[in-house]
Amino acid sequence: MDRKCGSKKINIEQSKLLTKISTLGAGTKLPVVLERGEILKLIGIALKDLKKEKTLINHFPKVSKYLLPKINYFEILPEWFNQNFEINDEDFIDIFLLSLKQSQDFSTYLNCLSELHKRRKKYSLVLASQPLPTMIQVAPRSLIEYGNFSSLELSSLLTWRKFFYDLDNRAAQETGYLFEPILAAAIGGQPKSAKEKVVRRVLDPSKGRQVDCWKVDFKGKPLAYEFKLRVTIAASGQGRFKEELEFAEDCMYSGVTPVLLVLDPTPNQKLSELQTAFLEKGGFVYVGSSAWEHIEEESGETMACFIEKYVRKPIEEITLSTSEAQYPLPLSFNQESDSISIKIGESIKIIKREV
Repeated sequence: MDRKCGSKKINIEQSKLLTKISTLGAGTKLPVVLERGEILKLIGIALKDLKKEKTLINHFPKVSKYLLPKINYFEILPEWFNQNFEINDEDFIDIFLLSLKQSQDFSTYLNCLSELHKRRKKYSLVLASQPLPTMIQVAPRSLIEYGNFSSLELSSLLTWRKFFYDLDNRAAQETGYLFEPILAAAIGGQPKSAKEKVVRRVLDPSKGRQVDCWKVDFKGKPLAYEFKLRVTIAASGQGRFKEELEFAEDCMYSGVTPVLLVLDPTPNQKLSELQTAFLEKGGFVYVGSSAWEHIEEESGETMACFIEKYVRKPIEEITLSTSEAQYPLPLSFNQESDSISIKIGESIKIIKREV
């Protein structure tokens, strides 16, 4: 069934894609909804990344100047995305449909770019709204440092430390939500919830396993990926780690090949145990450089470009910067009536607060 919109028809799948691209967390406390112009600018960025921008320039010369930035995505200020320009419904749909024809995996590329963009917008809302902790939360922690600072200094230290700990937790959460669908899309699979039961638990077959990426290879063999940015040795993770070890066994029981993909190659005992568990159950293991190579091999040309540009290169650049002599740079922060300023090295970031 097709729906008439603009000068062409937009079908149900394309309509679903537009909805998916434009919204994140509808019904939550911090929803993100992309405006029409913002979606078109993401399309412009994607076309430029893939060296297809001439298509936009040739067909929509008046609009293209608003959609094609002269710098890369990570250098663009948020204000650029909010700049208004004239666009009617017909041209909006025509640009959207034209872009989908430029590459076999363009819709996946655009969807992943929008996920990155929405998560970044979501985290800016977190920075603006995350409350400072109360003394009820942090005052008991003063006992192990009481007397080392004045009471005002110590209460301030406890407040700032907990605040940034909370922000770091939110950042880790949002990063996890971002990585899984991007890597799954790049590999050509999709996440599966426990309710779908593509992998059942040995101890209770009525229950399923959440799978980061479910894929059937060209031989018809089902694969269940477990994605990890890193494997830690934290003692607090013992219960969770037991679950991770059982994942490979549950996969074998379900007739599925388990695949472990870990981006951080830092060796430790738990990583070794996890690798052994997957290999013993007939699975595959990709760690560090082999993980990146596997992603690129499975991605295809279009999504390999996305992974390199928006995932691997930024992480590699940040990691390499820690080898510089002045690392880590000095840090200071200050609270004003409606903002928090953070100074790191010579740069100052002002976070406007809404709490």
